[in-house]
Amino acid sequence: MLKRNMFLKRITAVTLAMSMVISFAACGEKNSTAKKQTEKEPESVAADIATNLNVIDDNYRNYYEIFVYSFCDSNGDGIGDIPGLISKLDYINDGDDSTDTDLGANGIWLMPIHPSASYHKYDVMDYYDIDKAYGTLDDYKQLLKECNDRGIKVILDLVMNHSSNLHPWFKEACKYLKTLAPDQEPDASVCKYVNYYTFSRTQESGAYYPVEGADGWYYNAQFSSNMPDLNLNNPDVRKEFEDIAKYWLDMGVGGFRLDAIKEYFSGNTPANVEVLKWFSSYVKSVNPDAYIVGEAWSGDYYEYLASGIDSVFDFNYADYSGFLASIVQDNVEEYNGKYLANSLAYSLKMIKEKNPNGIMGTFYSNHDMNRPAHYLAFDENKIKMDIGLESILNGSCFYYYGDEIGLGGAGDDENKRSPMIWSSKDDTGITNGPTNMDPNYVINRFKSVEEQQKDEKSIWTYTRDAIKLRNIFPEIARGDVTVIDEVKDDDIFAVKKTYNDSSIIILANTSSADKKTVELPSDKYSFESIRGMLATDKKPYETKDGKIVLPPFSIVVLK
Repeated sequence: MLKRNMFLKRITAVTLAMSMVISFAACGEKNSTAKKQTEKEPESVAADIATNLNVIDDNYRNYYEIFVYSFCDSNGDGIGDIPGLISKLDYINDGDDSTDTDLGANGIWLMPIHPSASYHKYDVMDYYDIDKAYGTLDDYKQLLKECNDRGIKVILDLVMNHSSNLHPWFKEACKYLKTLAPDQEPDASVCKYVNYYTFSRTQESGAYYPVEGADGWYYNAQFSSNMPDLNLNNPDVRKEFEDIAKYWLDMGVGGFRLDAIKEYFSGNTPANVEVLKWFSSYVKSVNPDAYIVGEAWSGDYYEYLASGIDSVFDFNYADYSGFLASIVQDNVEEYNGKYLANSLAYSLKMIKEKNPNGIMGTFYSNHDMNRPAHYLAFDENKIKMDIGLESILNGSCFYYYGDEIGLGGAGDDENKRSPMIWSSKDDTGITNGPTNMDPNYVINRFKSVEEQQKDEKSIWTYTRDAIKLRNIFPEIARGDVTVIDEVKDDDIFAVKKTYNDSSIIILANTSSADKKTVELPSDKYSFESIRGMLATDKKPYETKDGKIVLPPFSIVVLK
C-alpha cells in the first residue's frame, strides 16, 4: 500500500456535486412556487452541497471496515500498518464539518490486529498484543487518541470461536495430552487448558484433527486445523475473554465485532445466544455505550439479538445475490424498490421484537465477498446505486475499504483484500497485498483515490455524499419507518421516517432505464422541498404542481 500520502487540497462545497448530489434547502424555508424547479428537465445534476451536519454521538454510525494489512504502509515493507492507518485518518474523517475531502465516516471496524501466523489474523496467538507487522501497542493507543479527536469510534474484531493452534493455551493443552497414558483421562486440575478446547479420543467428524505427537487424541476445529475451537461452556474461558474485553475497553476501544457467532456451538442457536448474552452483559457493565455487532452469515439473524448485543449483520441485503445488488442488476423479478421498502419495515419490526434497543447492521460488501465492482460488471452507475440504496437504510451502516473507489477483487479471500490504490503516480503507502493474491482476479478499472477525489462524477464523490446524507439527516439511520403504499410503482422505494418528532420522506427510483414521476397525497405526506438527493446522471426535481420527477437510479430526501 501507499506510504503517507499528502492530502489533497480542500475542495469547496461549491465545486462538488455532479455524479452524486446532496442538495438542501435552508432549514425551515418554504418551497414556494418561485423556488420550485420548472417542469423542464435539468441538464446537469449540479447542486449546492449543504454543510449543516447533524452527527449524533450514539451507536448509529457510519463504519469504515479496514483490513490493515492492505490499507496503508508507513515503512515501505509492503505491509499495511497502524502508523499508515493513522496517516490516512483525515481521509476517513478529518473532524472538520466544513471540509469535503474526507468520507465522513465516524466509525472504524478493524479486522483482527493481534499477533497471528496468517495474513488474515483470524487465528490469534495473543489477544493482548498487536501483530509486529502492524506496529506496537503504543501505535494502537495513538490511533485511538487520533480517532477520538475526530469523533471516530473504533470497534475491534474479536475472535472468540477459536484461537490459533500456536496460542499458549492450545500448546500447553497439547503438551499435557502427550504425557497421558492410553487409558488415562485428562485432569483439568493438572492442566486447566485441556478444558479450554474440545478434545476427543475419536475423530468424530471432518472438523476434528489429530493432536500432533499425542496419538489417539483429536481436537475440534470448525474452520481449519490451525484454528482450534474454544470451549465457551468453560467458565475459565469466559473469564479469559472478560479480561481481554476489559483490557481493550479500558484502553479506549468503542466495542467489538464478533466473528462467527453461529459457530460457538455449531447448529445450536440457543446456546450461541446464551454466549452472546453473557458477553454483552459483561461488556455493557464495563462500558454501557460500547457497541457490539455479530457476524452470522446464515440462519435467523434476528434470533441473536435476543442476547442483548446491539446489532447483527443482515446478510439479506448484501453480496451479489442480496436485495440491493439484485435490485440494481434487475435480475430477480420480485426484488424492486417496493420490495426493499417492505423488507426494511419487516427487518426493523423483527429487530425490535427481539431487542427493543437493537440496531440494524446494514452492509452491502465485506472482506469475505466478491467486490461489488466485480459482480456488477464494473458498471459505474450500478455500483453507485448499490451504495446509495444501502445508505438510505436504517441502522449502523458499514462500508468496506476500497469500495468507495470501485476496487476490484473476486474468488479467493486474498483477492478481496487487495491493496488500496491511493495514487496512480506515487506508490507511497501502497501495500503489496496478500502473498497469494491472484492478479487475474484483482481487476481495477477505476481511478485512484487521488484522482477520484478531484472528479465530481466519481464513485468516491458519490460515496462521500451518500455518507453525508446520513450525517445530515439522523432520521435515515434512526427513524421509525412507514411504507408509503399510495405509491403504486414497484420500482419506487417510498418511505417516511420519523425520529424525535422530525420526519423525512425518502423516494428512490430503482429503475436503471425509466424516469419516474411520483405524486404524494399532500394531506398525509406533506413536505416543503427536496432537501437532499443522490443521482448518477440527471438531477431529480419537483414540478410546479408538487410532483417529484426521479430520473433512473436517483434518490431524494423530502422534508
